[in-house]
Amino acid sequence: MESIQTYLKRAVEENASDLFVVAGKAVSMKRDGEIVPVQDDRLMPDDSETLVRELYDMADRPIEQCMSGGDDDFSLSVTGLARFRVNTYRQRGSLAAVIRVVSFGIPKWQEIDIPEEVMKISQMPRGMVLVTGPAGGGKSTTLACVVDAVNHTRDAHIITIEDPIEYLHRNDKSIISQRELAMDTSSYVTALRASLRQAPDVILLGEMRDLETIQTAMTAAETGHLVISTLHTVGAVNTIDRIIDVFPPAQQQQIRIQLAQVLKTVISQQLLPTVDGQLVPAFEIMHLNNAVRSMVRDSRIHQIDSVIQTSMAEGMISMDESILRLYKAGRITAETALHSAMNPDQLRKKLGR
Repeated sequence: MESIQTYLKRAVEENASDLFVVAGKAVSMKRDGEIVPVQDDRLMPDDSETLVRELYDMADRPIEQCMSGGDDDFSLSVTGLARFRVNTYRQRGSLAAVIRVVSFGIPKWQEIDIPEEVMKISQMPRGMVLVTGPAGGGKSTTLACVVDAVNHTRDAHIITIEDPIEYLHRNDKSIISQRELAMDTSSYVTALRASLRQAPDVILLGEMRDLETIQTAMTAAETGHLVISTLHTVGAVNTIDRIIDVFPPAQQQQIRIQLAQVLKTVISQQLLPTVDGQLVPAFEIMHLNNAVRSMVRDSRIHQIDSVIQTSMAEGMISMDESILRLYKAGRITAETALHSAMNPDQLRKKLGR
């Protein structure tokens, strides 16, 4: 068994997205969507604990949170190599870790297929923007590119509240305050409330996890700030439903009205495997025009998809249209397109199948 630093180096060299340290399996990495072993030998519980403890030593962080609470999130940097987002946890009584590889530099949005329409978020003066999608769908990278664009083009105070911090930003035209849960603040809500007294122009909230966080974020957007956050939903309609369903029935109509006022854009994304073994993002973009606002207010959420499909001139695009374009460009296979579609039957007809 090698040291954890050796495995991290191998993951970076082979362009892996994640490294897995789990007892009963060889140390493995995810590369182009495929999990492959890094070594032949399976890890024993003592081996996985040794590797996990090495991670804590590298991060100069006590292991007690994981030992007592059962899991822990943190990030660490290896000079000259990369940054890593680490999640440690107990499974079957042994310690395990999943490590996400994050490059030191922020990628150029043009090189990773982020549409210009998505980058227009950086120019918004106020309101709420949600970037949604499954875990590992590229949300953090999209948000890092948007914050980087604000940083280089606007005189703004940007406050990020993350769990943990992935991409490090250097002050340019803007001032950036990056706060990490557990290290710099006790909770999203505490940091979000404090941020309103810190003269922010842009607030990046790593995730809207509960009713209190969502309510505070909406209030921040109402008071003239640009609030950008994420949800683990796919599709604009599912996102709006998820937010409203978090609240008790008696409050839901009030939340619909408030959401219709503050929400500016919902971007949903997922990463799809390409024909040449890479990953490419597919995006759904919904801007809240008058028609969509009215539907959110009047609980006619199910009609929003049809507005997205007929509003391409306003910069909107449905997830299935984005997937169809990738297929027509020869980037993905028909099987990948149908597997990732929101409405596979409808897309199958468009593919002529």
